[in-house]
Amino acid sequence: MSKENSRYRWFVVAIFFGFMLLHQVDKLLIGPLTPKIIAEFHLTDTQMGAINTGALIVGTLLYPLWGYLYDRFARAKLLALASLIWGATTWISAIARTYPLFMATRASTGIDDSAYPGLYSLVADYFGPSLRGKIYGILQLAQPIGYLLGMILALMVAPGLGWNWRQVFYLTGGLGMLLAVLIYFGVKDMPRGQAEPEFEDVQEMQKFEFNWDAAKDVLKKRTMWFIFLQGFAGVFPWNVITYWFFTYLERDRGYDSNSVLMTMAPIILILASGYFVGGAAGDWLFKRTKKGRIIVSTVGVLMGAIFLFLALQTPIADRTTFLIFMSITAIFMPLSSPNVISTVYDVTVPEVRSTAQSVEYFIENFGAASAPLLAGFISTTTGSLGTAILLICTIAWGLCFVFYLGALFFVDGDIQSLRDKMAARAAGQRM
Repeated sequence: MSKENSRYRWFVVAIFFGFMLLHQVDKLLIGPLTPKIIAEFHLTDTQMGAINTGALIVGTLLYPLWGYLYDRFARAKLLALASLIWGATTWISAIARTYPLFMATRASTGIDDSAYPGLYSLVADYFGPSLRGKIYGILQLAQPIGYLLGMILALMVAPGLGWNWRQVFYLTGGLGMLLAVLIYFGVKDMPRGQAEPEFEDVQEMQKFEFNWDAAKDVLKKRTMWFIFLQGFAGVFPWNVITYWFFTYLERDRGYDSNSVLMTMAPIILILASGYFVGGAAGDWLFKRTKKGRIIVSTVGVLMGAIFLFLALQTPIADRTTFLIFMSITAIFMPLSSPNVISTVYDVTVPEVRSTAQSVEYFIENFGAASAPLLAGFISTTTGSLGTAILLICTIAWGLCFVFYLGALFFVDGDIQSLRDKMAARAAGQRM
């Protein structure tokens, strides 16, 4: 790869990092803004949970469509469209003045939440398998950092400027529209499969196009069965913590806004580092065993469950111990995320990778879309958000641990099958 092309691919990573960062700010703002929205519309926890669940359901239903479109058409242009939709729907939700209308318009913000499979598959055509875990880890730093920036925006900047929650959404929606222009004119698509090692000395890439037989083959790979199963369980904790943890700190543990910020800021920064650590550890171990990424993921969910349990059992008065246990939880929580994405691409052919990941995300969110509503219901029933968070997270991560153990039996064979297929294609192009 020429120096110019190498610099350009990092430019693309920078643009995608900015997209993910600001998109996560917009998407996750609903967490720290939840108490204000509840107060304005006079909502119960169940009603607020329904608002968050609505956006997740819309995003879930659209994953297969977005995945198919990304595998058929120019991914960069579709990402620009997703960014434009993000901005427009956020503005619309800020205008709503009644609970039913706000619930409907907030649900519409889920349309663009299905955009990431195209982004990740395009990155896979810029970077080979040995680097992907690190790159995905870098990109996913944007998620917790976006959460932190959203928290600062909601709890410090907006009150300091005299803004209400609607004005915050106007700002983030406008940034989405600006990013749409930058992606449309600044990011080039790449031939699918170009970064696979077998094509390193191929001068002109064959165009690999989406076909239904290749898409069906994804469902035949036994590694993917367990990836799908862990995905179904694994997103429950993330959705519960994302949408309810701020309210839990304020209501169950008696934190004021400043205490919430001082507690969550270091936890989120540690969480952010966990994405890169997980991706780098997965790449390092992957070079030594094809099971490497799954092993790192298994450790992540097991230790995350243990330390979250310890944190939520800590007495309310002991804030230091609570912070320590939550910080350790934050180290382990994201370890699996970059490794799951990399594993999907380790076993699927380039022309259906967006579809494969979209199916995984569809299954992930099909169940987990109900997590905010379920947590709200358990909280309303038991009178404790802490109980809701603890039950959902520990049960879900326990299931993930079991499913990862299953994937360990099949991942070697599925990876080798893909490498053999790529080698055959490369040999055919050299003839």
